Amino acid sequence: MKLKSKILHIEAGNFVVVINEEDAKEMGICLIDRVEIYSDNCKNKLNAIPNFTKIYLNKGEIGIYEEVRQRLNIQEGDMADVSLSSRPVSLEYIRKKIDGINLGDEEIKAIVRDIVNGNLSSVELAGFVIATYVHEMTSGETISLINAMVETGQSIDFGENVVDKHSIGGIAGNRTTMLLVPLIASANLKIPKTSSRAITSASGTADTMEVLAKVEFDAEKIKEIVEKTNGCMVWGGAINLAPADDKIIKVEYPLSIDPDSQMLASVMAKKKSVNAKYLLVDIPVGRGAKISNTEKGKKLASEFINIGTKLGINTRCLITDGYSPVGNGIGPALEARDVLIALDYENFKNKNENFKIPYDLINKSLDMAANIFEMAYNKKGEYRKTAGEILKTKALKKMREIIEAQEGNPEIKAEDIEIGEKFCDIKAEYKGKVKFISNWKISQIARAAGAPYDKKAGLYLKISAGDFVRSNESLFTLYSSSAHKLQHAIELAERLNPVEIGGAIIEKIE
Repeated sequence: MKLKSKILHIEAGNFVVVINEEDAKEMGICLIDRVEIYSDNCKNKLNAIPNFTKIYLNKGEIGIYEEVRQRLNIQEGDMADVSLSSRPVSLEYIRKKIDGINLGDEEIKAIVRDIVNGNLSSVELAGFVIATYVHEMTSGETISLINAMVETGQSIDFGENVVDKHSIGGIAGNRTTMLLVPLIASANLKIPKTSSRAITSASGTADTMEVLAKVEFDAEKIKEIVEKTNGCMVWGGAINLAPADDKIIKVEYPLSIDPDSQMLASVMAKKKSVNAKYLLVDIPVGRGAKISNTEKGKKLASEFINIGTKLGINTRCLITDGYSPVGNGIGPALEARDVLIALDYENFKNKNENFKIPYDLINKSLDMAANIFEMAYNKKGEYRKTAGEILKTKALKKMREIIEAQEGNPEIKAEDIEIGEKFCDIKAEYKGKVKFISNWKISQIARAAGAPYDKKAGLYLKISAGDFVRSNESLFTLYSSSAHKLQHAIELAERLNPVEIGGAIIEKIE
């Protein structure tokens, strides 16, 4: 059937069209079907997912989403040949996984190809994600998923001795990457770090780095940056590394599920795509972290190491303290300030600054750097001391080189970074010892202030767990560019009470 194109100017995330219900009935098309579309402007045919409407389109019209328009070069009013097509065979394999049957290598490859090519609807993709959540993937299935993700995306070969790190997340202010990259790159090791933007946190590494330099580059430019400086900190979403992963994450987020096999595949596929030989994984454990206890952390570490061995990636995991935020600033600009202060902490010792030195961020980064050196050099040594010397003498200079290579201002200083002009101190109601600082609550309050989209927004912690505070003493300061958002953050802080002071009550039972 020939239908007249109506361009919708909407991105769907995959290949989707809208068909008038009467036309759909004539062609015998149902919601679970696919349609084949052909346009004279493009000699290729395309399979698309049909949606139906009674009112938006006239009979004889077809609504074209942006992805279909670009692929077939269809313009407003063009005629398109539309016919019933076969459903993706990968749907049979998804159904097998829903039934708890393990999938073979070719079956997983077929699913990933259809994910990348936009052949699966969000419901069908959600079915796959839920199936792997209910029926955990085997090690073999996870390896197949990783290889399929790599094969359907772009790879960048940075040469030999490439090192990388990953944190499973959930800890506010945990910007160790931004210290590790210049530390490791200063030791003549390559560390091309592709990072994410925030999803539920107040800032991702890419959001924080963007305060200092650009983070969106194509693969060729990233390779050039690494060849020049030994390191980079860029947004992974700007390049086509393991593209299936990005689509899977978009489904996982609203479902609030993160199957271990999917998480392992997500991390390891991207590491394999950059030819990483050594990988350090940070697994924060503690109340309020993603992993609540050491036993679960060790189980996840074992899975990372097992997968890494099979992929030829020398992997080491660190079980770290996930009880409280790391650093003082929470939010892009405030975290960037922390990073620059940490890289120049010797000079900040003698300055009368409103911002204190983030020693917890420094110490965690040095511990991680020592472990990376030990892996890369394949021998024992006093690498914690080595990392400390590099931080004092070389890391800031290397960071400036990376900032310049990523088209930022290499002379930028911590005090140059602008933060929200609207601010408010949140104070302790009574005196006592700080028992707990909730990562999740702190992140939600910083987001309420406008982070990460407002780079200047967030909060600055004045205290740490274990500190003694007096009544009316400042616990943290909220910053925002918007008076309205600042007020919202203040109200949320009062309601959530993210800093627990004193008391021995663990649980109330009624």
